[in-house]
Amino acid sequence: MGNCTGSSMEELQACESHQWYRKFMTECPSGLLTFYEFKRFFGLSNLSDTSNAYVMTMFTTFDMNDDGYIDFMEYVAALSLVLKGGVQQKLRWYFKLYDIDGSGCIDRDELLLIIKSIRAINGIPCETSAEDFANMVFDKIDINGDGELSYEEFMEGIQNDEELLMTLTECMDLTHIVQKIQGEMKTKNS
Repeated sequence: MGNCTGSSMEELQACESHQWYRKFMTECPSGLLTFYEFKRFFGLSNLSDTSNAYVMTMFTTFDMNDDGYIDFMEYVAALSLVLKGGVQQKLRWYFKLYDIDGSGCIDRDELLLIIKSIRAINGIPCETSAEDFANMVFDKIDINGDGELSYEEFMEGIQNDEELLMTLTECMDLTHIVQKIQGEMKTKNS
């Protein structure tokens, strides 16, 4: 990674953070990432309206102070979640992402829309169709049968079902996008 020669974990993490900061400031010198820059930054172009709406939802969830921009600290928090976040953190983020209308519950259409969008962006094949996966989620964890998943139903249901948890984490994994950026950083720094 260029001039990163540290051998301790702290030195390597500091060097990696510096590289991410350089990438961020090179791509957006203002220090604030707009939605358009966010898409460009992650190589997301020529998206369908549905996928574009998903990316906007993702952008909004990373924009923690709701100012319409992602600053470097929000960017680091997003990368940390994608790369190093625990199951609880990721599930909490998935719930916020799926709850498109902000109602505090996820309905089948919201879940299906997000699953389809994420899969279109990821380009990673999944064994289960988006419709079958959405139906499986609701069949297994919509405890009260009201057609909506509360935060509690979602968190408890996913964590208590190994198959759902594995499928969700595999098909919704965004680390390949981050790895693409890391590869570009290594190329520029070599």
